Amino acid sequence: MRIDLTGRTALVTASTQGIGAAIAAGLAGAGARVGVNGRDSGRVDEAVGRLREEVPDGDFVPVAADVVSEEGAASVLDALPDVDVLVNNLGVYRSQDPLDITDEEWRRYFEVNVLAAVRLTRLYLPRMIGLGWGRVQYIASESAVVIPAEMIHYGMTKTAMLALGRGFAKKAAGTGVTVNSVLAGPTRTAGVEDFVRGLVGRDLPWEEAERTFMREHRPQSLLRRLIAPEEIANMVVYLASEQASATTGGALRVDGGCVDAIIP
Repeated sequence: MRIDLTGRTALVTASTQGIGAAIAAGLAGAGARVGVNGRDSGRVDEAVGRLREEVPDGDFVPVAADVVSEEGAASVLDALPDVDVLVNNLGVYRSQDPLDITDEEWRRYFEVNVLAAVRLTRLYLPRMIGLGWGRVQYIASESAVVIPAEMIHYGMTKTAMLALGRGFAKKAAGTGVTVNSVLAGPTRTAGVEDFVRGLVGRDLPWEEAERTFMREHRPQSLLRRLIAPEEIANMVVYLASEQASATTGGALRVDGGCVDAIIP
């Protein structure tokens, strides 16, 4: 399949590292102009430098702003007003006893993982509908369906993202704009490596730590390994393409088989 996003502009939130950076690279590799977002301008510039080395012909635009705030989201719109592909990738997570999660933490997880995506969708979707073309994506997780006992606040926000994908798809029905969520499975990023070691111990060699984590904490995985960020990016790039024009309102799985169901 040959995917060509030439002439399209994309914005990927939280794209200075991990899954977000892989998505930015994948979209740029397909020809899109890509807004690289993070809160710190120095980190954003560093990420853009790395991405330009990875994709020499890529067109990357640094967009430093905290999209969790209304002011930050508005500044992103000012910097990159003509977005055709919006990828809501921002998210926070950590292991925590559910009875120890405070009201403040519940609110923070909702504001960062859910409300920031709602706000950006509200800002960018009208233009897409007006033009008759656009792609909105929410990077959810298998944790939306298989709620982790050690971080139910995170799982709750990812379940909410599935509702966003379906609900906003109905708003965009019949317009040429598609809206979907992507259920990413356990993915090997620097943050996840630290998360894994926090659960299984920091003295184990990485290969053994990964096997132990998958066996003890994600036993439902059929892949039985952590997913590479590029594997998540492949699905995102496809959903951004012309070839995915009939896929909307869906929850697309790149979960390594963690969700023990036939559909979605």
